[in-house]
Amino acid sequence: MSIAWNAFTPWSALAGGVLIGTAAAMLVLLNGRIAGISGVLGGLWRPAPGEVGWRLAFVLGLVGAPLVHGLFKAWPAPAIDAGMAELVVAGLLVGVGTRYAAGCTSGHGVCGLSRRSPRSLVATLAFMGMGFATVFVLRHVLAWQGLAP
Repeated sequence: MSIAWNAFTPWSALAGGVLIGTAAAMLVLLNGRIAGISGVLGGLWRPAPGEVGWRLAFVLGLVGAPLVHGLFKAWPAPAIDAGMAELVVAGLLVGVGTRYAAGCTSGHGVCGLSRRSPRSLVATLAFMGMGFATVFVLRHVLAWQGLAP
């Protein structure tokens, strides 16, 4: 294993982390809501009175921020090393997992851990552990290198 040092971007990663942390803290402190994507989107499917505005603003920010970024800098070329069937299965598995875990990685990993939630610690350890196990099995046991040449 080696690190692609030319792709290592600590300052932009740090800035992104600070922005995500600040936004999550502001949402919980000013609105009393958790910035978990699955919960935000799920609340739009069955909206409660007074809940639609902030949820729509949140989703529009998620969609709009990259569009604004694209005005100032070229978008990177997408490289997806999977076929449509693999993407659909992966998406369904992620959706089922977020329902079982009562939240997604952003809700548990960013917001839950910062609130010292034991449930979020267990969920985040499960997310990360399964990610590590999946990569290990695919790369080292099955010797799968993806669809890249």
